[in-house]
Amino acid sequence: MNIKFKTMCSVKGDLNISKWGILFSHPRDYTPVCTTELGRAATLSPEFAKRNVKMIALSIDSIEEHHGWSKDILAYNNDETVTEFPFPIIADGKRELAVELGMLDPDEKDQSGMPLTARCVFIIGPDKKLKLSLLYPATTGRNFDEILRVIDSLQLTAQKRVATPVDWKPGDRVMVPPSIPEEEAKCMFPAGVYTKELPSEKKYLRYTPQP
Repeated sequence: MNIKFKTMCSVKGDLNISKWGILFSHPRDYTPVCTTELGRAATLSPEFAKRNVKMIALSIDSIEEHHGWSKDILAYNNDETVTEFPFPIIADGKRELAVELGMLDPDEKDQSGMPLTARCVFIIGPDKKLKLSLLYPATTGRNFDEILRVIDSLQLTAQKRVATPVDWKPGDRVMVPPSIPEEEAKCMFPAGVYTKELPSEKKYLRYTPQP
C-alpha cells in the first residue's frame, strides 16, 4: 500500500513526510484515553526523532480545538519546561484523509451521525509504503513503547537480511531467514550462526547476534 500525503493543515502548520513516519488517529479532541496517549507520545518524541521518524496525529476537529487540546495534553504531562507541542495534529474536518486511508469507524458516530475516525496506527517507510498498521478499540490505550520496538525492528530488517523473533529488543539476537542458504549465511554473518536442534531435524530456527 502506497501512502500519498498531500500538504495538509495542522496545529504546527503545513506538513509532509520525507522520511520514516508514524500517523496515529484519534476520534475527537478532548477524549480521555487519547489525551493520555498523546501525552506519552509527546514525552517520547525525542526517541522518535533519534530514529528519524516524523510523528503526526490526526483528529477530525479544527486547528483551534487542536491548539486548546494540546495545552491540556502538556498539562497532563506535568512538565512545565515544555511549552510547545512537539508534533503536528492534522485537522481532518472533512474526513478526506480518514476516508482515503480507511480510518472511519462505522460504529462510532458524532452527534450529527457522521462516523468518527478509528484509533489507528500507521507506520510508513521512506518509500511512502505502509510498513505496519494497528487498530485499537476506544477503550484500550496504545502502547508507545511497543510501537518504538516495532520501529526498531522495521528499520533493522529494512537494512539487514534478518528477522526479529518474539519479544525481540534492540541488541538481542536475531533470526536468519530460511531463504538464505547455509553457506551464504556463514559469509553474511561472521559473528556466527546458531541452529536450534528440533525433533523434526529441520534447520529453520537459525540465530545470529544482531548485526
